[in-house]
Amino acid sequence: MTDAPWVPPLVLLAVDLVILTLRESRLHVLLVERGIEPYKGTHALPGGFLQHAEEDIISAAHRELSEEAALDVETLRLEELGVYGDPGRDPRGRVVSVAYLAIAPRLPEPTAGTDAADAGWQPADRVLSGDLELAFDHRRIIADGVERARVKLEHSALATAFCGPTFTITDLQDVYEAVWGVPLDPRNFYRKVQKTEGFIVPAGAARKAATGRPARLFRAGPCTVLYPPMFRPAEATSAKE
Repeated sequence: MTDAPWVPPLVLLAVDLVILTLRESRLHVLLVERGIEPYKGTHALPGGFLQHAEEDIISAAHRELSEEAALDVETLRLEELGVYGDPGRDPRGRVVSVAYLAIAPRLPEPTAGTDAADAGWQPADRVLSGDLELAFDHRRIIADGVERARVKLEHSALATAFCGPTFTITDLQDVYEAVWGVPLDPRNFYRKVQKTEGFIVPAGAARKAATGRPARLFRAGPCTVLYPPMFRPAEATSAKE
């Protein structure tokens, strides 16, 4: 037994950012190539440590995204994804990271800066499959971010943001297939969309097709929360597990 005063363990606080977008009908995640140790030359999420004790965590997230990838943070809505603090996740010591998520259409090419040697968009399926080596526990964080995005498409009208001002049902289905990572039956998809009141509304026009009848055009409806939800096929959720 000792009367020595309790000394709190040294814990460093960091932020990591999962930024998702669609490019060429595939879900992509923003990654940087680390320019410093540990994991120099390995892909990682943009992020880093808080600069000082007074820096707000969300401000640190915005700063890191701007510094490491030169993305305009004002155009992105960051939401907290989770807190990651398993012992041993960082060889530099006990590091707890607050991860943020943003999902947005038509994001530009990033530009590497600060301690990032490179920055670019990588297909999410390639990242999740393990084809691409990642630093720290970033594959787990990305998996959580992708799953959050998939759930958002089930319960919100987010998918319409990735279409043009007017779009066909097929255009909308392409977004769902890209994010969910599974092919969908067109008839079932059409039926689900039409059952969800206020999800999409007719645009009063049709798009000419090379063959067959012209495709009807729609635009985003007034609802932001979908009821009933657009649940994924059972095989998509079982494959995730």
